[in-house]
Amino acid sequence: MTTLKNGDTVKVHYTGTLEDGRVFDTSKGREPLEFTTGEGRIITGFEKGILGMEVGETRDFELSPDEAYGHRQEQMVLEVPAEEFPNHIQPTIGMRLQIQQSQGNPLEVVVTDISDEAVTLDGNHPLAGQTLHFQVELVEISNPA
Repeated sequence: MTTLKNGDTVKVHYTGTLEDGRVFDTSKGREPLEFTTGEGRIITGFEKGILGMEVGETRDFELSPDEAYGHRQEQMVLEVPAEEFPNHIQPTIGMRLQIQQSQGNPLEVVVTDISDEAVTLDGNHPLAGQTLHFQVELVEISNPA
């Protein structure tokens, strides 16, 4: 049988859970996830976890924060004084916004706290600092043209 190697295009069904068993993402009920290994579109640990699989094989693996979305970084949390927050935006907890970093790069942030004095924005990935568990079934392997 053909085994998955770097540069192959794959289709996988997966379920991702946190340490407490809560599902954070799954392809169940949807089309399988399709991507080409080695392109950097998928977290590195996930790609490493599926390399060497064969079509029809299932595999369970765990990713530390270093292999997934990294550790939480407190410098990615900022408080914006209420008087500096744009008037046309009414923030709510959980609201996703995009801000410009000092280098001009966009950063997606989430509103995590609102007070009379400030709005707290968190630029960490929602899964940063988490150990992730995956159950993966390799559905298809094809080689890119």
